Amino acid sequence: MDFLDDYTGHVEPGGPAARRTLGTLEVTKVSVGPMDNNAYLLTCPATREALLVDAANDPDRLSDLIGSGPDRPTLRTIVTTHQHGDHWQALGAIAGKFGAETIAHNDDAGPLPIPPDRLVINGDKIAVGEVELEVIHLRGHTPGSIALLYRDPEGTPHLWTGDSLFPGGVGKTTLPEDFESLINDVEHRLFDTLPDDTWFYPGHGDDGTLGNERPKLHMWRERGW
Repeated sequence: MDFLDDYTGHVEPGGPAARRTLGTLEVTKVSVGPMDNNAYLLTCPATREALLVDAANDPDRLSDLIGSGPDRPTLRTIVTTHQHGDHWQALGAIAGKFGAETIAHNDDAGPLPIPPDRLVINGDKIAVGEVELEVIHLRGHTPGSIALLYRDPEGTPHLWTGDSLFPGGVGKTTLPEDFESLINDVEHRLFDTLPDDTWFYPGHGDDGTLGNERPKLHMWRERGW
């Protein structure tokens, strides 16, 4: 697999992965599967331990992302952001191949192809080597959707949002009460607590920042999606 080091947040289906180095975390983004899902490999440079956000599809491509040489990171953990099938097609294959612990929220565990090794709730912490990620429960797109927050000690916060937040709006919901739940969680648990320069990484498409989206919150509420 080819890697681009001039990270912009944009990746193409079948194209190279995009890689960036933060204060104490390496982030590599790749597009997989027919629905252009984003998968993210988070690696602690100090320990070379890694976490995969959404083993969405294309197990061979994800294996190439992790690598096979002596310097490849050790995949310790796979986090599934929510229960929708396009986010876990390769979960069993990658977890089995690398012996990784699987993590999800209890409310979304049932539909997953393998039972999670660990269930998490809002506020829990997940280690990536020496790095700590915080679980944020965002209810609405699915009952157990979660985001992961990395508070970079040398820069801005970074946030993996699954299908709960995109540039341009929150994730798809079916019922009005689900939308109300999601927009409330996104506003209160993300926008009310994190600064404008927070960089977020969604489950599909390009990245964004909370500052770019904050002025649009009222419009999202008014339109209902």
